[in-house]
Amino acid sequence: MSTAQSQLDAKQALKDFFGFDGFKGNQEVIIQSVLNREDCFVIMPTGAGKSLCYQLPALMLPGTAIIISPLIALMKNQVDSIRGFGENDNIAHFLNSSLSKSEITKVKDDMAEGNTKLLYVAPETLKKEETIEFLKSIEISFVAIDEAHCISEWGHDFRPEYRRIKQMIKDINDVPMIALTATATPKVQSDIQKNLGMVDAKVFKSSFNRTNLYYEIRPKGSKERVFKDIISVIKARPNKSGIIYCLSRKRVEEIAEMLNLNGVKALPYHAGLDAKTRVHNQDAFLMEECHVIVATIAFGMGIDKPDVRFVIHFDVPKSLEGYYQETGRAGRDGLEGDCILFYNPSDIEKLEKFMKDKPVAEREIGTLLLDETSAFAESAQCRRRTLLNYFGESFNEELCSKMCDNCRHPKPKADVSQDLVTLLKSLEALKSECDINHLVNFVIGKKSDSIKDHGHDQLPLFGIGKDKDKLFWKGVVRLCLLNNFIHKNIEKYGLLSINEAGIKAIAEVKTYQMAMDTEFNFVSDEDFENAVLESIADEVLMRDLRDLRKKVSKEVGLPPYVIFQDPSLEDMATRYPISMEELEKTHGVGKNKAQKYGQVFIEYIDQYVKANNIERPSDVVVKTSGEKSKKKIAIILNIDKKMALDDIARSNGMQYQELMLELEHMVTMGTSLDLHYCIDEMIEEEYQEEIVEYFKSQEEDDLNQAVVDFDHDFTYEELQLMRLQFMSDMAN
Repeated sequence: MSTAQSQLDAKQALKDFFGFDGFKGNQEVIIQSVLNREDCFVIMPTGAGKSLCYQLPALMLPGTAIIISPLIALMKNQVDSIRGFGENDNIAHFLNSSLSKSEITKVKDDMAEGNTKLLYVAPETLKKEETIEFLKSIEISFVAIDEAHCISEWGHDFRPEYRRIKQMIKDINDVPMIALTATATPKVQSDIQKNLGMVDAKVFKSSFNRTNLYYEIRPKGSKERVFKDIISVIKARPNKSGIIYCLSRKRVEEIAEMLNLNGVKALPYHAGLDAKTRVHNQDAFLMEECHVIVATIAFGMGIDKPDVRFVIHFDVPKSLEGYYQETGRAGRDGLEGDCILFYNPSDIEKLEKFMKDKPVAEREIGTLLLDETSAFAESAQCRRRTLLNYFGESFNEELCSKMCDNCRHPKPKADVSQDLVTLLKSLEALKSECDINHLVNFVIGKKSDSIKDHGHDQLPLFGIGKDKDKLFWKGVVRLCLLNNFIHKNIEKYGLLSINEAGIKAIAEVKTYQMAMDTEFNFVSDEDFENAVLESIADEVLMRDLRDLRKKVSKEVGLPPYVIFQDPSLEDMATRYPISMEELEKTHGVGKNKAQKYGQVFIEYIDQYVKANNIERPSDVVVKTSGEKSKKKIAIILNIDKKMALDDIARSNGMQYQELMLELEHMVTMGTSLDLHYCIDEMIEEEYQEEIVEYFKSQEEDDLNQAVVDFDHDFTYEELQLMRLQFMSDMAN
């Protein structure tokens, strides 16, 4: 058959089977190559139509095409999709560990009768001797290796079984191969081709640029802040589909639960769920019975859902390949897709610790991939340009069209022309490859062990850039990499050296501008979980509210701190609550306290907002039912049973002072407590009255001072308990 004839046949088959009038991008030439029985390697971004490149030839060629795929969920989705176009379900099957013996027999019978055009199989299933023996008896048209990046240990999803694919195919029949991936750096591409014996294969590489995707990095800060941001993103896109990626199963469950409590239909997806539940949750997402899937990275590979409108990374991905593939699941229909990553340098440190027990080579590769991810997150350069540069593609950032946060909200740029030359001269002076930290330490004059071991502190240029900090010079290194003045040797775990273009840049007089990279706060796990939402209070309103609190406290004869504590006033001066419902949501207030003292405050804030034409921020209050809520209920029930406080602390896995802090928080938020049964055992009634009168007379809330004022007649713990009851009785 002539090439022209097969092209006509391919277009007709495309129309007849899939209902499409024409091909996209490189699809037609790739399909023609497969029909010509040629090995080919396809690098095509998610959503560009990779699957069609092997599905259509499989339908046209005699025999069965073997599709090697890494995930059972992916196979099921692909098979369901093909069956939706065909007349009979036996046109496509999958073979994996999820099938029963009778189901496996049915698959083999359909294939033996020549009814099956596509067989999806996992590499683990393919390597079984019984599978290989069976496939030897079947006419095979070609083998497609989907998600081919799994072959490379430099890829983001390395699977050792993939390294044996070539031998397994040879054991069956040395038929043509097509390898496909959405993410492959030049190094990964080379690795795939060598391993599959496809060095001479035709390579079809499409642009990695997804013009419809918006990339944004946000600081992670506190858990409360991230949860609020996530809910805000989702509520701004009502009934739109989205995926939230986390690295741990526990976090997946927590976020899915939090979203449901806040009116968002969400389901979890991770390896800890049984197969039936995972399939149900995936199908519910595809059928739009739920709008959001909260998942570990196992979800989404090959999932054909074109209308995912947002992808959120709660945790930093392990590599830029992983990030690119996961964000690529947004906007596959060509319409908008928002990609938001919450970044905390602490997450990078945690991932590095997870690798400490791995073999040295694997650890070095993992560290390099993490370095690339953190550089992407911290960079002030165009996100799109940085991402595409990583995949070996040049990009003019003016074409970004403000589709990343750095281009939409650019930071001021400064002329770094001389600094760039200084850095290149320094790298040239080192006369050997080095990592980024060694280079930056040399420029700023830091005598690290590596610098001293190589004697580089003795070179004339050592410390030439000590007037600027490490963050600045790392930014200049990244700018040099983007302009291809520096070579990064991936084979040697990212060591840097100056190239010819860099040497030329030293001699040429050109202007280079750079915005300062972002320095993200390092937030520990404890701070992330417990930090109060950061706020920027209106200082004038804050001062007025303090005066108002003092006035109210005199009217009711109570200390100001009993009315509202400073953190509550600060939250009011940030959010401007003007209704009782909004005030109840303010930090440290709660319903009881709002009803008791709040009316005068919301009236004043309302007048202040109107007088100053203030645009109030839209607010999201996160409802949760996590461990803290369960613990709170357990504590209240134990107090109702008049259990000793030591026993309450022990039964809830807490230290005594942890329990007291939790009780203070509960009282501050408006919970009424009756602790008299404890107090009566410790302090006589007449002394209790004396202590209450003391608390009423104090302007400041200072227990240490109270111990001194009572001449140590009462312990800190006794007065702490009395103050708790006092606050509960007076404020709630």
